[in-house]
Amino acid sequence: MKEILEVVLEAFFLLLGFLGWLMVGVALSNRYWKVSKVDGGLITTSTIYENLWMSCTTDSTGVHFCEDFPSLLELNGYIQACRALMITSIVSGTFGLVATLAGMQCSKIGGENYVLKGRVAAVGGVCFLFQGICTVIAVSWYAANITQLFFDQFYPGIKYELGEALYIGWSSATLAICGGSFLLCACKVKTTNEKIKHHYQKSSGRHVSSTVAISQSVANNYGRKVYV
Repeated sequence: MKEILEVVLEAFFLLLGFLGWLMVGVALSNRYWKVSKVDGGLITTSTIYENLWMSCTTDSTGVHFCEDFPSLLELNGYIQACRALMITSIVSGTFGLVATLAGMQCSKIGGENYVLKGRVAAVGGVCFLFQGICTVIAVSWYAANITQLFFDQFYPGIKYELGEALYIGWSSATLAICGGSFLLCACKVKTTNEKIKHHYQKSSGRHVSSTVAISQSVANNYGRKVYV
């Protein structure tokens, strides 16, 4: 019963990490990282929104126009850093998924070497933790820049508000950090001495049973000879 519970918990924590990894991709491809509405009267109302890759506008008639950022070198430093952090987060989550799948107790990879499996699953938990940390840094940094410009009274440009992609990113980071932390706690890595002791107990039990069987057979043969 205990082994079944451990397998179920590992699968649940893996699901948390997988959902966090999936939501990172959703947040990265989402266009609404920051949003601003420009009111030009009763009819002409346009919405401007941006993400890490492009800037888009849409008017009241529903016409969308998107334009990629022209040059990487012309971008602000925090946008370049957020790009790198989000891509690193996806890569780290991918390694976390592979490592956790290989290190689960129900997996046939590695045979019955639970010492190695526990260590591999723990590495997967660390990857999920790193994914969540990278995501929360990128999203929070981007949101802090938005709020700083929004409350700056002397900023002459367009003032944006937080977009839905940032909330998806925060949710993703929460799931990844929870899944990685729980995986580290759930994967109890057995030491080599415990495994040797376990096998020694099994071999000792077999040796005792074989000794008893031999003694019984000797006693039966002796009884037959006496009877004859």
